[in-house]
Amino acid sequence: MPWKHNIVAAFTNPAGRLRQILFRDADALRRLMADPALPKTQARLLDGIARGQPDPEAGIVAVEPAEYVDIVKQLYLMPILDFEQDLHPVSNEDNLLMKVASVPLREDPANVSAVSDSFDAGIVFVFDTMRSMGPYIARTQKAVERIVRGIEGTEIGDRVQFGVVGFRDNPQAAPGLEYRTRTLLPLERRSDQTPVIATIRAATRVARANSPGFREDSLAGVEDAVSLTDWEPAGAEPFDARIVFLITDAGPKAPGDPNARTDIGPAELQRAAQDKGVAVMTLHLETPAAGAEENAWAERQYRALSRFNGNSYYYGIPDGSEQAFEDTVTRLVTALTDMIREARDQRPVLSPEERGQELVDLGLAMRLAWLGREKGTQAPDVIEGWLSEKAVDNPARLAVEPRLLVTKNEMATMAELLDNLLTLGERARGDADSDAFFAQVRDVVARMAQNPDRLVNPETETLGGALEFLQDLPYESQLMLTTERRWRQSAMNRRRILDGMRQKLAQYRKWLHYPDVWTALYEGAPDGEHVFAMPFDVLP
Repeated sequence: MPWKHNIVAAFTNPAGRLRQILFRDADALRRLMADPALPKTQARLLDGIARGQPDPEAGIVAVEPAEYVDIVKQLYLMPILDFEQDLHPVSNEDNLLMKVASVPLREDPANVSAVSDSFDAGIVFVFDTMRSMGPYIARTQKAVERIVRGIEGTEIGDRVQFGVVGFRDNPQAAPGLEYRTRTLLPLERRSDQTPVIATIRAATRVARANSPGFREDSLAGVEDAVSLTDWEPAGAEPFDARIVFLITDAGPKAPGDPNARTDIGPAELQRAAQDKGVAVMTLHLETPAAGAEENAWAERQYRALSRFNGNSYYYGIPDGSEQAFEDTVTRLVTALTDMIREARDQRPVLSPEERGQELVDLGLAMRLAWLGREKGTQAPDVIEGWLSEKAVDNPARLAVEPRLLVTKNEMATMAELLDNLLTLGERARGDADSDAFFAQVRDVVARMAQNPDRLVNPETETLGGALEFLQDLPYESQLMLTTERRWRQSAMNRRRILDGMRQKLAQYRKWLHYPDVWTALYEGAPDGEHVFAMPFDVLP
């Protein structure tokens, strides 16, 4: 079938929206979206599908699976064959109608009940253990101990497990800090949670030295909690709900800070966490000592970090109130234990209003992801149909996320080019250096073109144009649009481009060394031809 680009569609987690229907043509999809009685009509169509009696007049060809299919862990190919720009009639905002084909790799469904006695949660606290945090860690210990003691010895208590990571700053810049990050207690399944309480209590013995600047390396702590935690222990079931709980009163290091451990940014780290099924929740103490401007900057960074399935899990504590902090910790941890109760069909402690819609959605998203793994749920069988990028019933929710199917060789090409561009860009300090920058870029691209595994275009006139497999995509970025003229315009613009490249390069290197995200499309495929469905928001 004609496929203009290697763009595939990936269903988002369906929590917070209805299952999306695929239609025979775009007009049938538009008729549903423009229906004045949309909620009733959509409910009727979905009910007919559930009963195995789809409306023969509606033009339905398939429906989205009821459970979440994680495209990173279980690759499925749903090529986007065509698309039309449109406005969503509910919100009047831009929307894409997409023609897709579904080609699952395998079919292995099994019947699994939506109610589970085995569903559990792993929660990893990431504590800022600098001096100012002592009272707040003590409050966390008090709130967690109260909750743990309340469920101790119960079936719920056996299904909620904890880990603890501490972070500070660069110990080479301030040796008295002792460590940058440290796993204080690994996430493990325990019948006795006493070590958890003791570890959080011990974490109140905070650093005595001051960090080099107000901002700290919180992203290093979160990165360790996401990537080093054993979410899928060998010989045991993987943790079903996965939460990283960041608690800090300082913003993260800015891009390019010499005291940061890596160049990965909040958005790239959020994407890496979500692809592992991990939701990052941030409890940020907006203390007067930081000041309004610094608190606002930190909030923007942490909001980018704390997104999951379209919702924000950022919780700011105005004025750093200790009581408001303890109340928030209590509500959030209780809401996380309620995920287990609802999975077991038990009554939750908090009502939906007390939890908040975002926490209700998070519990549903985690259960749907678990059901998808248990059932081995696949995308629909081989079909062609039209569906909406934004949910038909709720345009605030993305129903389908476009991704680019890249090979390992293509990602290695992106990484090598960015690495070379960064080296050249950092040398180009003055205007004269900037004028010579593009000539040097062309030399680098010409050298890369001599390697048959590096798919580059030596005739490029933009920085991103060297990546020939990204040409003509319905996609734009600062790098793809950077011409000689734009590069010379301002030093601030150059710095912004280089910082963005540095963050993306850090993420590419992680993916290249993480074998679980790569899939061979056929037996015996060369390593460089293994593929990954790469999110558009981290393309260069």
